[in-house]
Amino acid sequence: MSAMTDTLPGSGTFARGVHPPERKGLSGPKAIEVLPTPKQVAIPLLQHTGAPCEPAVKPRDAVALGQVIGTSQAFISAPVHASVAGVAQMGSVATLPNGRHVKTVPIKAEGEQLEGEALLADVFGGDWPTQGLHTHEPKAIAQAVRDAGIVGLGGAAFPTSVKFARNEAKPVDVLLVNGCECEPYLTADYRLMMEYPAPIVTGALLAAHAAGAKRVVIAIEDNKRDAAEKVRAAAGGTHVEVAVLHTKYPMGGERQTILAALKREVPTGGLPLDVGVVVINVGTAAAVARAVLRGKPLTHRVVSVTGAGVREPKNLLVPVGVSYGELIDFCGGLTDDAARIVAGGPMMGFTLADLSTPVTKGTSGVTVLTRDDVRRAEQTNCVRCGRCVDVCPLRLVPTKMAMAAKFRDWELAKRYHLQACCECGCCGYACPASIPLVQLIRLGKAQIPKE
Repeated sequence: MSAMTDTLPGSGTFARGVHPPERKGLSGPKAIEVLPTPKQVAIPLLQHTGAPCEPAVKPRDAVALGQVIGTSQAFISAPVHASVAGVAQMGSVATLPNGRHVKTVPIKAEGEQLEGEALLADVFGGDWPTQGLHTHEPKAIAQAVRDAGIVGLGGAAFPTSVKFARNEAKPVDVLLVNGCECEPYLTADYRLMMEYPAPIVTGALLAAHAAGAKRVVIAIEDNKRDAAEKVRAAAGGTHVEVAVLHTKYPMGGERQTILAALKREVPTGGLPLDVGVVVINVGTAAAVARAVLRGKPLTHRVVSVTGAGVREPKNLLVPVGVSYGELIDFCGGLTDDAARIVAGGPMMGFTLADLSTPVTKGTSGVTVLTRDDVRRAEQTNCVRCGRCVDVCPLRLVPTKMAMAAKFRDWELAKRYHLQACCECGCCGYACPASIPLVQLIRLGKAQIPKE
């Protein structure tokens, strides 16, 4: 019998955090559309945490949709696949929104392509069983997920198969599926839960079996109760639980979701595995179901194109490797007062400098902000008000970490646990002096290994 009870009001939360304007109404009501096949994609060989892939095709090779075009033997890595049928071009280099330069395999689209409703049906449609899934061996599930190139679709892009590797010293008893999507503006996960909850439930059950978890919990914020009801209906007759949590940023961070949904606290510098939990995103769960039951790799994902600076906000199913510019063009282009394009959401995203930058597996959205959105107060000196400390969900001291990074005091940075920062942006949002705390912390993280 399905266990589907709401978390009690006010109990499914965590300490600290902030409440930025949600602004999900721009794209939230828009059903998922399929982006027409672009003329060319440029597929990065590193779009995941871990080792980069090496090209598995040569220029002028004909490639089929879903064919492996990049591989790696490293444990923490994930292969990449062709997201269109066509001909491989000469390899190139792209700069991702985080500033990292990566090799790409460009593919010129040729021949018959999977388009429109047929593509939607292939990716999310059809029947998704919830019974008899235990017949799939855990190692076979993990291998199918690895072969399909599945990584975390919530943004971290950690190879999912690695999470399913059993650790006898740290057994897992809960699989937590994260459907909180707390980042302002973004609605890709929301639309997936609204329109295609069945593969999410099936994928969650398969993932739990692979990881050895007996309990399955799908966590959703209470500003998405309609999505929670859709997931509940899909989970009928299973042991999947739906936990409706308090809406607060950054509820989507795995440490915050674990604490709010399960009342377990991941230690500073630790992992969910330390408290017996494996966390995956709802989009990742759907991809797991497709990989295991249908043998299909991760070639497309849902992306929100939103913000007051884009003419027609939408939620799109797009091929990996398409440019950000093509997504914006399909949504009517930029408004006259568009001022900043962000890869992701405004709290954790990166400002996009080049619209030819390719979409990766971890791209959940692109947010176009207007001049009014980005107008901010002039930066002043820190007034020692402590607001950054008050809102930090990890109980860190952001101003100390930021100043340590600014002045390259690496011992101080380590003492204040710089590497533990999740870069959620709560500190910068709350700072009355408008100090770019997160940017300084990110810079420090990048420089510490070089010292």
